[in-house]
Amino acid sequence: MMRLIGSLTSPYVRKARIVLVEKRIEYNFDPDDPWSDQTRVPDANPLGKVPVLVLEDDSTLFDSRVIVEFLDSVSPISRLIPANNREKIEVKRWEALADGVLDAAVAVVLERKRPAKQKSEAMIKRQMDKIERGVAVMARDLGEKPWCTGNALTLADIACGVALGYLDFRHSTFDWRVLHTNLAKLALKLAERPSFADTMPRETPAPAGKTRK
Repeated sequence: MMRLIGSLTSPYVRKARIVLVEKRIEYNFDPDDPWSDQTRVPDANPLGKVPVLVLEDDSTLFDSRVIVEFLDSVSPISRLIPANNREKIEVKRWEALADGVLDAAVAVVLERKRPAKQKSEAMIKRQMDKIERGVAVMARDLGEKPWCTGNALTLADIACGVALGYLDFRHSTFDWRVLHTNLAKLALKLAERPSFADTMPRETPAPAGKTRK
């Protein structure tokens, strides 16, 4: 059985977990905090990042985008990435946009944890501007459609929903729901799915001197 290594707070891990549920793929979840002194993540991923998917032959895949594309090819159930190249690129564009918002959101979290003398308010503003622009483009591209692309749930919706969920988790002062009511409607619909409800990020105590994403 496949094994997913990751933390309970990482949005990238959450994306992989949601895909596993939607694809009805059985797996074991191995919680590991890559910021801990006791982490075993570098043994599976030399970059020391999560998620890591350990396959049945003990080979590993890392980077959430690689993992979810692999998972979508494992089972024909609930295809999340279209076969048609134009439609596939549209879904992957949504994923890239959502992941870009996440990258900026994580960067702000880490910067805010730095000592006051080392903290860069200019860097934080730059990343927050990326978040605001990225979410605005999500709202624009979604428009009045029920799904990000096509007529059913795809990886585009999952990536978008995970990004918005992380903003709720770590950037609750950014009220994107008021600014973009169409995204709020999509997020509410996604929250009703077991895959989203069961993978809500939750904080766990971090070792002294360590930070979490």
